[in-house]
Amino acid sequence: MERARFDKAGIFAFGDTRSAVTYAVEVLIVAAIYGGLAASAHLLPAINPAATPLWPPTGVALALVLLRGYRIWPAILLGTIAPYFITDRSFLEFGAAGIGILLAAFAGAWLIERWSNGCQTFATPSGVAKFALLSMAPTTMISSLIALAGFILVNEPGIFDAVVAGLTWWLADAAATLVIAPVIVLWAMMPLRISSRWDLLEAIAVCALAGIIGIVAYSPLIGSDLISSDLDVPLPHRSLLGFLALLPLIWAALRGNRCTVATAALIFTAMAVWGFAVGNDPFPKVDPNGALLSLLVLSISVSAPPLALAAAIATRQSIEAHLRSVQDQLNSQLERKTVALGNVRRHFQSLIEGVVDYAIFALDQEGHVTSWNSTAQKITGYTPEEIIGKHFGIFYRPDERRAGSPAHALESAIERGKHEVEGWRIRKNGTPFFITGSVASSRDDAGNLIGFISILRDATERRDAEEKLVQAREQLAMSQKMEAIGKLTGGIAHDFNNLLMIIGGSAQIFTRLLDPKLPRAIEAIQTAAKRGESLTRQLLTFSRHQHLSPTVVDLNAAIKNMRTMIESSLRGNIVYDENVGEGTAPVKVDLAELELAIVNIAVNARDAMPSGGTFNLSVHAVTADQETGGDRRAKAFFAIALGDTGTGIPPHLLSKMFDPFFTTKEVGKGTGLGLSQVYGFAHQAGGTVTADSKVGQGTTITIYLPSCADEQIASKELAAARAKARQAPRPTVLVVDDSPEVADVTSSLFEHLGYDTIYRDSAEAALKLLEGGTKIDLVFSDIVMPGTIDGVGLAREVRSRYPGLPIALTTGYSDAAKAAPPNLRILRKPFDTEALRDFIQDLAPPRSTRSSGVPLASGATDALKRPSIG
Repeated sequence: MERARFDKAGIFAFGDTRSAVTYAVEVLIVAAIYGGLAASAHLLPAINPAATPLWPPTGVALALVLLRGYRIWPAILLGTIAPYFITDRSFLEFGAAGIGILLAAFAGAWLIERWSNGCQTFATPSGVAKFALLSMAPTTMISSLIALAGFILVNEPGIFDAVVAGLTWWLADAAATLVIAPVIVLWAMMPLRISSRWDLLEAIAVCALAGIIGIVAYSPLIGSDLISSDLDVPLPHRSLLGFLALLPLIWAALRGNRCTVATAALIFTAMAVWGFAVGNDPFPKVDPNGALLSLLVLSISVSAPPLALAAAIATRQSIEAHLRSVQDQLNSQLERKTVALGNVRRHFQSLIEGVVDYAIFALDQEGHVTSWNSTAQKITGYTPEEIIGKHFGIFYRPDERRAGSPAHALESAIERGKHEVEGWRIRKNGTPFFITGSVASSRDDAGNLIGFISILRDATERRDAEEKLVQAREQLAMSQKMEAIGKLTGGIAHDFNNLLMIIGGSAQIFTRLLDPKLPRAIEAIQTAAKRGESLTRQLLTFSRHQHLSPTVVDLNAAIKNMRTMIESSLRGNIVYDENVGEGTAPVKVDLAELELAIVNIAVNARDAMPSGGTFNLSVHAVTADQETGGDRRAKAFFAIALGDTGTGIPPHLLSKMFDPFFTTKEVGKGTGLGLSQVYGFAHQAGGTVTADSKVGQGTTITIYLPSCADEQIASKELAAARAKARQAPRPTVLVVDDSPEVADVTSSLFEHLGYDTIYRDSAEAALKLLEGGTKIDLVFSDIVMPGTIDGVGLAREVRSRYPGLPIALTTGYSDAAKAAPPNLRILRKPFDTEALRDFIQDLAPPRSTRSSGVPLASGATDALKRPSIG
């Protein structure tokens, strides 16, 4: 519907030709209707009982402008002037009335459009009130004043008559406007389609009832020939029945039907106007102004309040309908959101169930579990039914719960948004497990806290791996330290052995001289040499540079044979408890080093039990991965466990037990090399050694030696061969050493055993001697020598050139010995006569005639012959 716009375009502008023609037809139709209404007042004076020139009332023009806009003004103007042609009034009077109605309609439409929402002014109670006020002033007041001006110009009445006429016209026009304008606007804006048949019947019934009440109350038909006059007798004050019209009007208003209310009010008012025209009560003709005022009050009473009530009810119904529509939409949206939320929850649950390495669960604002995935159940042992609803502090240790750690985690997550967690937690079965992860706060779009999300990972295996890595690094560092110390001690021992060789050998020579003045000095020298030999032996064993002569022995039998040695190393108040099996326990070791290692442990146990106690020794078979924890894959070992009931070693000193020169004994009572020798022996033999100690309970040291079940135990029946070797004729030994002093001692020991010796100071000189054809039965060479060929190289050349010539090597320490072939015998320095005898007897029996092709020669002129001693 086009709204009224007070501008030039709205009044004069047309569109194309078709629009202009449509507009012209519309103007003509409205003008004809308007003119017909104007002419009807002259044909039926009861319609306009006040005889006002403002007919049709200003309300008709106002309704047309509200509905069709200001462009409808020609139709209004033509319709108001049309009665001029059928009446005897002057054109000026009709022209003034027409212009007054037109201007009043324009003014009223502009005000209503601006302040009361135009055509929608009857939609609200406030709009109805504003329309009533604007209709009375200034709308109908403008039309009445202009019409009165025309009347005064034409008729020149007196002032009183003019005032009375103007007041009469204004009240009549205002009453008509209040009743007629709402009917036109509401019916014009009502949709053509009736909502229901019941609503139509209800509207007809209300209008009919209002008309009947109007007829009964005001119509001149009562008491006339048309309706029996007897009815007028029982209704002497029938005008009071007019108040009954409020009943159908209020009914229609409560139904929210504004069109029905306006139409019923118009019908009822028309009946009242009919009564006013004939002067029926309460509109006596003797007081026309009072009657007119009563008519105005009646029209206002039956039109404005019911219409306002209908507008309020209609607004409420519209709001309720809108709210129901909104509720239906919200319900539909809620249903869709619920379905979507269910889908999201299922997708989310599927997502977190698919995360197999992390426990993911949600908490409410207080920390109670609200969701739980399968990984969380796997890690903690709790099922969803057991854990949902419980506080997540159940995973913490009791001391952490008492300290408030769960609450602190939530507070930190609220403050920082995310709290990193790491530590030990408790499973359902009570076992601890180490976790890493986080607790994050969850908030809505407004920033309000709605809960927490906890993501955890079981890091127990990773932590164990890290601890093992730390231990491995510590062991590597210890191994590197041991290696460095070993290299240092090995270097020192090499030179020290040469000195001991000279001292020990010379002491033995002095002994053979039988000088009565020398025995005590010689004994002191020999004792010092033995102690030095033991010391360097321990150093070399620890550094794993000691050359061993391993043989396969029965460990059980060997330990049983050591019983006397072990018991002599203990005191009388210490009980020796030996638990050795009867079976065979073959191991490949240097038996002398094994004896030394066990004696060192026994001596340490003795010193740890000053008040006596028990020293236990047991042998049992183990595998590498069962007890040693090493990297030897399930290899068989024999474990020698040596334990005491002594004072024990504190935990912070336990890792230093095998360090060289470390001792817990008083100053002067220990060198700190005993357990270092044990450590070096065990590792050089292919095994390991461990220590376990508790303060006040004692210490247990376990040596692990690899089993040699697939090798035969060395035969001990060598006595006959050795005796036979002693009866052989004197062979010749070629002694090769870069140190003349050491060579002199070595030659002296050989000569004491019945050998002749020839000395050379280098490998090159020795090879030159052999090339000369000198008869040699044994080559005995030091390993470390200056020149291009060392002892190992000399042995390689001799075996290559003279395959039948025996060769043996000796050294105090040398990395070059590692390059020696396994079948090449090496005697460690320092050695004495007995050690040399045993070493030579283990070699192949010397022969007087060699098949090596070495020519025999006297060699007296170019060989240094050593005289035989004894």
